[in-house]
Amino acid sequence: MGTAVHIDADRCIGCGECVADCFPGVLRLDAGIAVVGGPCIKCGHCVAVCPTEAASIPEYGADDIEDIDRTPAIEPEQLLRAVKSRRSIRSYREEQLDCAVIEDMVQAARYTPTARNRQRTKIIIVQNELAEFKERLWDELPQVIEQLKQERSPYVRVFEQTYRNHRENGSDQLFFNAPAFVLVVTKNPWDGGLAAANMELAAVSHGAGVLHSGYLKRIISGNGPLESWLGIEGREIACCMLAGYPAVRYRRTAPRKAASVIVR
Repeated sequence: MGTAVHIDADRCIGCGECVADCFPGVLRLDAGIAVVGGPCIKCGHCVAVCPTEAASIPEYGADDIEDIDRTPAIEPEQLLRAVKSRRSIRSYREEQLDCAVIEDMVQAARYTPTARNRQRTKIIIVQNELAEFKERLWDELPQVIEQLKQERSPYVRVFEQTYRNHRENGSDQLFFNAPAFVLVVTKNPWDGGLAAANMELAAVSHGAGVLHSGYLKRIISGNGPLESWLGIEGREIACCMLAGYPAVRYRRTAPRKAASVIVR
């Protein structure tokens, strides 16, 4: 990757915090000054820990760097309550997602960790043109079903019934009348899953929510016309989500099985 981090020798006080917190072999102390000694993955740990702001990553800039203190950004009980309060939304209000919700979802994905800090996760949000995309998807579904028949896929029966219901009575069993559709596109499924989880919590914080859709992921993946419309030709879809404001009020958290845990 080449040298990415820059150390300002005039500001560096040689405390060694960046060296201790960095990926092994990248930074070292030389005559009391931190220097780059290996390939840098631009993780930003040095920027985050440096007490004198001597470290920087010029490629990324510093416009959105924020100072933080030692107190938690969110209280543990608040975080756990948000996780427990999350619901898979299958009934949406008609109103579109506010721009602030979309922006926070994007930022949540942007700051999600990625393998080797590659930051190759792509987010597609379809809201203003969702009606056009839905029409194209329903038009493509018969071809998708035929392909799945050749593959002896278990999805065939479900998609055939879903398409039949849509054709006969306008049923929207794939989109649940959600106002927005979100795709997380990345080669690494771990990167995609983590990003999707953070995006969902960002939506929940605004009173919105999502539904993760394996059906839509299966329909779109490998379908040339749909991938072309979305601008993701040949790329791997990690997650598909419907998003919007719930049409119902959730009054309590839902029960779960007891945790299956091994502590050694």
